[in-house]
Amino acid sequence: MASVTSLSDNVQQHLASALSATLPEAAGADPLLRRSDRADFQANGILALAKKAKANPRELATQVVAQVVTGDLIQDVEVSGPGFLNITIADRAITRNLAERYADDTGRLGVPHAEHPGTTVIDYAQPNVAKEMHVGHLRSAVIGDAVVQLLEFTGENVVRRHHIGDWGTQFGMLIQFLDEHPHELDHKEGQVTGEEAMSNLDRLYKAARKKFDSDEEFKTRARRRVVDLQAGDPQTLAMWQKFVDESKIYFFSVFEKLDMEIRDADIVGESGYNDMLAETCRLLEESGVAVRSEGALCVFFDDIKGPDGNPVPLIVQKSDGGYGYAATDLSAIRDRVFNLKANTLLYVVDARQALHFRMVFETARRAGWLGEDVTAHQLAFGTVLGKDGKPFKTRAGETVKLQDLLDEAVERATAVVREKAGKVGLAEREIVENGIHVGVGAVKYADLSTSAVRDYKFDLDQMVSLNGDTSVYLQYAYARIQSILRKAGEARPTAHPELDLAPAERALGLHLDRFAETVLEVAATYEPHKLAAYLYQLASHLTTFYDQCQVLSADNPAEVVENRLFLVDLTARTLHQGMDLLGIRTPEKL
Repeated sequence: MASVTSLSDNVQQHLASALSATLPEAAGADPLLRRSDRADFQANGILALAKKAKANPRELATQVVAQVVTGDLIQDVEVSGPGFLNITIADRAITRNLAERYADDTGRLGVPHAEHPGTTVIDYAQPNVAKEMHVGHLRSAVIGDAVVQLLEFTGENVVRRHHIGDWGTQFGMLIQFLDEHPHELDHKEGQVTGEEAMSNLDRLYKAARKKFDSDEEFKTRARRRVVDLQAGDPQTLAMWQKFVDESKIYFFSVFEKLDMEIRDADIVGESGYNDMLAETCRLLEESGVAVRSEGALCVFFDDIKGPDGNPVPLIVQKSDGGYGYAATDLSAIRDRVFNLKANTLLYVVDARQALHFRMVFETARRAGWLGEDVTAHQLAFGTVLGKDGKPFKTRAGETVKLQDLLDEAVERATAVVREKAGKVGLAEREIVENGIHVGVGAVKYADLSTSAVRDYKFDLDQMVSLNGDTSVYLQYAYARIQSILRKAGEARPTAHPELDLAPAERALGLHLDRFAETVLEVAATYEPHKLAAYLYQLASHLTTFYDQCQVLSADNPAEVVENRLFLVDLTARTLHQGMDLLGIRTPEKL
C-alpha cells in the first residue's frame, strides 16, 4: 500500500494553491503551517509575504481565505491577529485519513519509505573483551538500537558495527597467564552461561593481574607476548581468540536480557582494522595531513590548544611505533566509506569523547575520506546519574554492573505486575514474562525519553510507576485497549466518516495523524526522545478520551461504538509500532 498523505501536508497544499492564486509571485512559498492550541492548524507565512509584497498582512490574509476551498478537508479558516490563518479540519477528513492508515496492510500505518535511501553505518554497543559491562554501556546500546530500528523502518540501508575493545597491551598479561594455565577457559561441562563466562574471565583477570604485579619475570614474559600478538603469532592469536569467544558468550547474554539483537557478523572490534593501520598512517603522512613531531605522527588543529596555549595534536602513531585509538578509528572510517559504501557514519559514543571524534572527523575530511557525499556524526550521550545527581555507583562506590541493574529492574517490575495480576487474570507464566517486558522496557524508556545529550537520573521506583511519563504507563494504555477489544463482543472497529467527532475524539485523531511525520523527523535527526514524547502524549490523549467518551456503552448507537473501537484500535497499533521502534514490548494484558 502507498503511504498516506498527512492532514498537515494536504492542508499545506491547499494553502499553497490559495497563496499563488492570490499572489502569483508567491508561488512555491511556504505557508508556515503549524499545530496550534487556537485551532487545528495555524499558518504564519502570510506576514513575511505581505512584507515582501509591501501589502497589508491582514488584508492579504483575507484575500487568501477567499481562495481557500472549504468542504471535505478544511471545515473553516479565519484570519487572526495581524494576519495569521486559523484552520479547522473537517471531522470526516480526520476519520478518512485515519481509516487509510488503519487499512495499510503492511502494518506501517501509512508511514512512507525513503525514496532514495542511503547507507548508514552505525557504531554502537561497544563493550570491552574480558571486562564486565556496566551502566555506562547502557546508553550506547539502547540509543543505538532504537536509531537502527528507526532508520531501517524508514527504508535506510543500515550496517551495524560493534567496535568492541578487543586489542591492546592488557592482553599480553592475560594470554601469558592462559599459556601457563592452559585449561582455565576449557568448558568441560559443555556450554556455559553468560554469567559463568564472565565469572571465568573475572577470576582469570584477577589471577593474572596479581601475578603481573608480584612477579617481574612474568611481567617480562607478558610484555613479550604483546609483541607476539601484534606480530600475528598464530599460537598467541589462538589464545587471544579464546578471550574474545568467552567474552561474546557474556555479551550475548546481556544483550539478550536487554531484548536486543546483536549479530556476530556485526562485531568488528579494534583488531578488525589492524591490517590497515600502517597504510592509514602512510596515506596521512604522504598527503601532508599528518606530520612527524618528536617522533610521533600527529595531526594539528589551529583551534585546539591545551591550557598552556600550545596546540594539542591527534596522535595517530606513537613515537615508539605503536598505534593509538586514532589510527584504528581512521582506518575504520576508510573501511566504512570505501568498502561498505556508507553515505553516513554514525557513532553512538559518550559525550566525553567529543573532542577525540571532532579531531578524527576533521582529519578524515582533510584526507578526503569524508566530504559532501559522506558525512560523520557523533551521537553523543550524557551520563547516567543516581538519585543524588552524581554518576551512578554502588554503595561501595563501584560502577553498577549492567546485568545487576537489569535483574533488579525486572524484580521490581514483576512485583508491580503481580500486585495487579488478579484483576486481569494473569497466570504465573504471564506474570514472569510481563515482569521482564515491563522491567527492561522501564530501563530503556527512561533512557530514550531523555535527550541523548543530557544526563538523567536512574530511579527504578519512578521507572516502574504506572503514573507519569514511564513505559509502564504506555504499556498499560495498550493493554487497556486490548481489554476493551476483547469485551467488544460482535462489535467491530469500523470507521464512520459521516459521524461528528467529540473534542476528545478529534484531539486523539489529529495526534494519530502525526505519527508518520514524527517517525520521519526522529529518524532524520537521530532523536528517539521525540518519539517517546509523541507516544506519551498519545497515551495522555487516550486517557482524556476514556474520561469523556465511553466506548462500550449500551446508550451509544452501534456506529458510534464501532467508530470509537476503530479509534482505540488504531491507537493501540500506533502505540505498539512506536514502542517496537524503541525496542520495548507491549503486553496484551497488564
